[in-house]
Amino acid sequence: MNQPLHSVPPLDDARAARGVLERVAANLSRVVQGKDAQARGAVTCLVARGHLLLEDVPGVGKTTLAEAVARSCALSFARVQFTADLLPADILGTQIFRPGEAQFDFRPGPLFHQLVLADELNRATPRTQSALLEAMAHARVSVDGVTHPLPAPFTVVATQNPTDFSGTYPLPDSQLDRFLMRLTLGHPSPEVEAGLVRTRGAEDPVAALKTVATAEELLALQAVAARARVDESVADYAVRLATATRAHAEIERGASTRAVLALMSAAKAQALWDGRDFVTPGDVREMFAPVLSHRLLLRSAVHGVFSRDEASHLLGEIARKVPAPR
Repeated sequence: MNQPLHSVPPLDDARAARGVLERVAANLSRVVQGKDAQARGAVTCLVARGHLLLEDVPGVGKTTLAEAVARSCALSFARVQFTADLLPADILGTQIFRPGEAQFDFRPGPLFHQLVLADELNRATPRTQSALLEAMAHARVSVDGVTHPLPAPFTVVATQNPTDFSGTYPLPDSQLDRFLMRLTLGHPSPEVEAGLVRTRGAEDPVAALKTVATAEELLALQAVAARARVDESVADYAVRLATATRAHAEIERGASTRAVLALMSAAKAQALWDGRDFVTPGDVREMFAPVLSHRLLLRSAVHGVFSRDEASHLLGEIARKVPAPR
């Protein structure tokens, strides 16, 4: 990938971090048109050291967004097309025997990249899906009893087709819980779509995208976000929001403590977009649905009518009812 040609001030404060975020977002808007909020959300997830789940119908730009993020930030990138016959070794790597030395060497799989696109994750069998769990939780993999660290930063961006599509396997709760955020892109507006029809040629737009940040800058952004201050009243607000999901009449299983911690990590990263080194109730509210919508179990799910869009609607309702601190 091309290295950025600009000089960047040290990322030792939130104001400098904001400049990098805006530069990356502007770059993404060149290829992911009309989806500024989703592009910002993907960057926020990356800065929060999280993994991203993109759920939508095929053909709306999920893969393009993941590739554009990797190129914009100079991250090593691998795309794995998940299919029913994909095996865990196909993504983790395997031991190769070398007769001359009479020993086994580990050959890393595509998971050993900084940004891994797990395309159509729910088309793989549960066994292969579960091979990602250790990597997503601890940034490492274990093969034949030997642990191998993954590169830093490390992020999985997974796409998932609707579960009523043929040949799909629902992601288990343990797998869903490893994703910090869930986003949907949706179809572009008619104006944006018409513009794409007129201007999109044979050239891949991602291939022409410039690199505007580095992996080192991304690590610095993550460190700045992790240091963001959280007032006691803001922490209490996040807990009250989570508690409200547990008491809601239409929610069978509400937010866990891990979900609350994930919400705060995302809120810290969200604060950087305003150049702040502290979290506000608005940051928490902004991240509430993207972080929790895929973690809830609705009572209607018992009858097979589970919709994460419906969960997002309920979360919006809760956010309006739970008073924020002044």
